[in-house]
Amino acid sequence: MQLDRPVRVLQLGSPAGMFGAERWIMALAKHLPSDQAETVVGVIQDEPDGPEPPLCMHARSLGFETLTIRAPGKLSGAAVGLMRRAIADLRLDVLHTHFYKPTILGALAVRGTRCKLLATPHGWNTDAGFKLQAYEWLERLAFSRADVVAPLSKDLEQGLQTLPWLKGKVRLIMNGVDLSEVTGSDARAQEVVEAKANGAFVVGYIGQLIARKRVDTLIEAFARMQNSSAKLFVVGDGDQRAVLESHASSLGVASQVHFMGFRDDRLDFLRGFDVLVLPSSLEGIPRCLMESMAAGVPIIGTRIPGIVDLIAEHQTGLAFDVGNVDSLAQCLHQLAADGALADRLAESARLRVTESFSASGMATQYASLFREMSGSSRRLMPMSANA
Repeated sequence: MQLDRPVRVLQLGSPAGMFGAERWIMALAKHLPSDQAETVVGVIQDEPDGPEPPLCMHARSLGFETLTIRAPGKLSGAAVGLMRRAIADLRLDVLHTHFYKPTILGALAVRGTRCKLLATPHGWNTDAGFKLQAYEWLERLAFSRADVVAPLSKDLEQGLQTLPWLKGKVRLIMNGVDLSEVTGSDARAQEVVEAKANGAFVVGYIGQLIARKRVDTLIEAFARMQNSSAKLFVVGDGDQRAVLESHASSLGVASQVHFMGFRDDRLDFLRGFDVLVLPSSLEGIPRCLMESMAAGVPIIGTRIPGIVDLIAEHQTGLAFDVGNVDSLAQCLHQLAADGALADRLAESARLRVTESFSASGMATQYASLFREMSGSSRRLMPMSANA
């Protein structure tokens, strides 16, 4: 059946907050051609009387239709029925799921309907507890019910190719960043402006404060710089915050390390950084690094899959092994001492992200995939196509 209208797509994400994956969903929604795809943004909300989820609030502020499915419990059977009703009421052609809960429940909800299921994995935890790992394995099993699974990095694609039930279903579409969101303003956070006015070398981190982000490594490396005028701004929140604040105090750098919490103006901080560091042990293709590259801010990251897709060492950034405090401290020293190196890395990185990782390019590929899945066009690219 050929559609003579835009494809109706529900982007089903997480109610937790506006983190990397949620910003990814909004970047895709904003850049999809409106004559090819109509987007509804939704979440499954565990709390029946809880506030409107941040993702839906953000989407609604940008003019998108939103959906909050209120169904208590991790894997609620009630959510399946509510999703099936939404598929019919919203005339959905494609359900695009993110994370284990939407994908597992979505696989059940689309059965017997004309709606197609597209799942995009954003990465899995390797240091999580047994319960979370079990849910993530259920997600992998649920991929068998998906029409297409679209990982956003080569490493994720390689892992999925080992699953026999996904033969012929995997479509790599590389992660993209909303460059206009980064470059559309030159605003800088006042805290960073004041620090630089006083001669500080400003190191930054943006992201969740959770174990796999290894922010403790960054704090230790920052302390080893022994630069009393340097400042470290940690933008984000999470269950490790109190531990990290205590760690900074024990290392004698509490007055130089500023924990800013979750900030809607994170990009204003980013634009003022002299370097952004991502010390994680696990990532997809991290949005914060791509945003930093687009902003012309030098980057340092760990040598792990996803990050190495962005950092060509000594070309688009500097890299170190996970947990290697001395190596990270050396990288920080290099950029603090060599402004020409920092400028060269930043410019090469800006060109790389503009050419290969734009949200508009990513959205063009998804628009083609949506129409292909809904039967509204012939296949536009082979199943192994890359961004």
